[in-house]
Amino acid sequence: MHGRFGSIIEIGNVLVSEDVVSEFFACDYPVCKGACCIVGDSGAPLEEGETETLERDYPKYSSLMSQEGRDAVAAKGFFEVDRDNDLVTPLIPGSEACAFCHREGESLLCAVEMASCRKPVSCSLYPIRVTRLTGGGLALNLHRWGICAPAFAKGKREGIRAYQFLKRPLTENFGEDFYEALCAAAEHLL
Repeated sequence: MHGRFGSIIEIGNVLVSEDVVSEFFACDYPVCKGACCIVGDSGAPLEEGETETLERDYPKYSSLMSQEGRDAVAAKGFFEVDRDNDLVTPLIPGSEACAFCHREGESLLCAVEMASCRKPVSCSLYPIRVTRLTGGGLALNLHRWGICAPAFAKGKREGIRAYQFLKRPLTENFGEDFYEALCAAAEHLL
């Protein structure tokens, strides 16, 4: 489909906005220091079933979390419900930091990822946001957040587009065939 808002790539039941393939993006952790894990008015969005996975894998990654993070999980559990009534990761009380963070020097890293466990989809695919559509389809859109300006700049500087940077999580979540179709669509659009 093509309209005044740009192209939409349709792969199976997934609609992908053109900017997922056209925008440059590559996380720049030394610059941002993991700001997406510590800034925001609620935790990271969770999909159904992800709370059970976080709970099941907790013994594998809990020792990598801060004591404040473990305390938050002990008090709140593996999720919170935000003001929009969505399931999100719990935050450390008195801060905007995700309870599942691990501090390393000045940076925050994800303890779940460090333990080789599966991060929530909203974290692994960021800056892509997944929206469930009426009828069961999905929409993938690029989210722009000021704290990620260094990642957009690094991607442009190094010639890495968002879908390329996110190859592993896109493949893990949607399959190899999906990613290959996305690459083909990108070649056609670019």
